[in-house]
Amino acid sequence: MEVKVKNLPESRVELEISLPWEEWKGEMDHAAESLAKQVKMEGFRPGKAPRAVLEQRFGRGALLAEAAEHAVSHSYPKALEEKALDAIGRPEVELGTVKEEETLTYTIRTDVMPEAKLSDWKSAVKKINKEAGKEPVAVSDQDVADELARIAEMRAPIITVPRKALDGDTVLVDFTVRQDGVVIEGGKSENHPLVLGSNAFIPGFEGEVAGMEAGEEKIFTLTFPADYHVKHLAGKPAEFTVKVRAVQEKQIPEINDEFAKMVGNFESLAKLEENIRSGMAEEQKTKRKEEQRTKILDVLIDGATIEFPRSLIEEELGRMLREFESQVQMMGMDFQGYLNQVGKSEEDVKKDWEPQAKKRLAAHLVLDAVAKELEISIESDEIEAEMNKTIQYYKNVKDIEKNIDLSRLYTAVRGQIQNERAIAELEKIS
Repeated sequence: MEVKVKNLPESRVELEISLPWEEWKGEMDHAAESLAKQVKMEGFRPGKAPRAVLEQRFGRGALLAEAAEHAVSHSYPKALEEKALDAIGRPEVELGTVKEEETLTYTIRTDVMPEAKLSDWKSAVKKINKEAGKEPVAVSDQDVADELARIAEMRAPIITVPRKALDGDTVLVDFTVRQDGVVIEGGKSENHPLVLGSNAFIPGFEGEVAGMEAGEEKIFTLTFPADYHVKHLAGKPAEFTVKVRAVQEKQIPEINDEFAKMVGNFESLAKLEENIRSGMAEEQKTKRKEEQRTKILDVLIDGATIEFPRSLIEEELGRMLREFESQVQMMGMDFQGYLNQVGKSEEDVKKDWEPQAKKRLAAHLVLDAVAKELEISIESDEIEAEMNKTIQYYKNVKDIEKNIDLSRLYTAVRGQIQNERAIAELEKIS
């Protein structure tokens, strides 16, 4: 087999593959077997019709065409392996003239996984790492006090009070929103909890509810903001009918030793404060580490040259769309309904997300390039150990085979380990 490679723009290649007759004539038998399985022939069991009978029925040309297809499907992966090409997407196949006892030549154009060409990144990464270690981790007494206040508010019981609604109260309301006398989509709710001061509704709504008390009903008109996410409502007035069912307030507990025992069985307030201070310090360290990693990746990406094939971008956008769709559904919303609300199609969303998709892809590609440059190697037992953490949740081998593509999982886990090790090595450069 002879393989010629021509590089094309946007991380595509053209392969011209030539197979001498001696290398593909055996496919004639495979073609006969394949044709025999596809048709029923009187007097023969399925798949058992002799080659001569098949040739008589379909003609020699049909058998040659089938054999050529088999030859392409068997030789193409070998050609990729020979030239160390990582093909992605659907290839375009152009078959030459197929003649018996002659060389079979065909052309394939396909996208290949791009490689990031890195610029001189070491001095920039050294500077980032040097800056990252300068500022000490510090948790002030005010930080601890603010966190205590936040915990106290979270733990505060909510009670119904017989008075007018004030800022900070939770008000249970029934509301209906109408335009031209018609209730808008999603414009009706009962017993809805509204926290005054949260700005959860359009401007002016909370101001109208403030001062109302249980049993009171009110009708008022407000205009939706010009930049409101539901396009057909933006900048337009609507009539709101609101009835207050209950006014509730939080009873903030006193922050003392008893509070500390209630929160987490701490023996004193001082012990709780110590725990909070330690936890906040760790959060600061984690946040700074993430910021450091983000800066390093940004430097690598900004200095890299990458040609993205269209199929890779589309694959990443599809993955992002599926992730977002799951998030929307977890919030109890229909994805298509969400798109209708924001006035966008899937294609609009994908267009908006394309820069983000390219950056996500670039992050993996630059770390892959760094791993090669730093000669980072991953042992198979490391990969298998991580894979087992996923596999262990399935009952048996059959269950695993049904739910998991082990080859794809192996590749994904290897990439995760390699990326983590590459970024860890980058953080050490000084």
